[in-house]
Amino acid sequence: MRIAKSFLSLVGLIALAGCVTQSHKPPPPTLISNAVPIGFDASVRIVTTDRSRFTTISPAIIQGLRQAAHGDPVNILALSGGGSGGAFGAGALAGMTRGHQRPDFQLVTGVSAGALIAPFAFLGSSWDPALQDAFGGERSYLIHSAKSTFLARLVFPSGIGSQGSLYKLVDHFVTPEMIAAVAAETVKGRRLIVATTDLDKRETVLWDMGVIAAHGGDAARELFRDVLIASASVPGMFPPVIIHVGDGVHSYDELHVDGSVTTPLFITPLVADVVSTSLDQLNGSNVYVIVNGQLASPPHESSLETPELLGRSFSAQLMYKTKETIAFVDSVTREHHMPLRIAVIPADYPDHSFADFRPKSLLRLFDYGVDCAARGQLWATPEQGIRRDQIDFVVSQHAAVSCPGSSETPSRSADATVP
Repeated sequence: MRIAKSFLSLVGLIALAGCVTQSHKPPPPTLISNAVPIGFDASVRIVTTDRSRFTTISPAIIQGLRQAAHGDPVNILALSGGGSGGAFGAGALAGMTRGHQRPDFQLVTGVSAGALIAPFAFLGSSWDPALQDAFGGERSYLIHSAKSTFLARLVFPSGIGSQGSLYKLVDHFVTPEMIAAVAAETVKGRRLIVATTDLDKRETVLWDMGVIAAHGGDAARELFRDVLIASASVPGMFPPVIIHVGDGVHSYDELHVDGSVTTPLFITPLVADVVSTSLDQLNGSNVYVIVNGQLASPPHESSLETPELLGRSFSAQLMYKTKETIAFVDSVTREHHMPLRIAVIPADYPDHSFADFRPKSLLRLFDYGVDCAARGQLWATPEQGIRRDQIDFVVSQHAAVSCPGSSETPSRSADATVP
């Protein structure tokens, strides 16, 4: 009888989900089309498979970056996805400011959780109070726990209206002042690029957030906000974002979700298998990568509950895609003589979960990032990071977790503490 009741309840949930699914128009019929967000032109974005357009736009972008650097090496910051791990990247930025070790970044790229942090990284240390409010303060309560959000998504697959928790968080910090500030910095040649995944095309789309901001008005703020929400909308946890597009004759709808579905991070607008020879113009640039997650973790018994299974599966997939992408980034930076620095949540950081959005956990991770960056122990080379995570952890009581760039030998215990 219990099984029958459970089955009927599940059927009821599925039926209800079907009743409330939001309708939308079909997508553009071709992979590369002239369809653009309503009211904007083609310069706001590019599908990464559009090789010819990459060849056309990359020289001007790179020239702008060099001009913005005023003769110094270009500084590039890439912020990865990682769910709740975004609190680490946010804390790292605030800690670099506190330790007076924060570079001026000419190019900032963001994916998923990294996309939410990217505008603050782009705008500089004066925006740290807003950054902490969004990711290290009480406002983080707006991001629901994985379990409750997952259950809500079963019943309301398109979201409860457009006022979900992620929407409220992003809508709060994407202010007219932020839009104006991003537009002003873009005029100098700097670039803020965010990735989403177009579900209909199953491709990465790169959005030039400065071009969006320069459009001005409510339309700019709304598209800027929606792109950030889409980039962070983990499938199953948050609903996809519908982007209304048109080609001047027909109107369409596109479904955009988490950029990490297709790319965990990127260092230039030339991503995936497309690396233009114009990248030679960026030889000697400094590349900084903040990985908002772990690239290794001790064994942990997985729950059989569906939300945790989905969360750990997505986390494992992201972990291995990130490793592959870092190997690609390492190869590109070596070829172009670019010093590469990476900050990763270490494997011995205790009880980290991709889907743990509890304010207490977010604040602990935020403070950890602040502390490590302020002490100058944030960055490591890829080789140092790999060595660190492959150490056989020594079991010890009350062991403190060392920082990503620390030379200390980490130790591991069930009750490890964070400095």
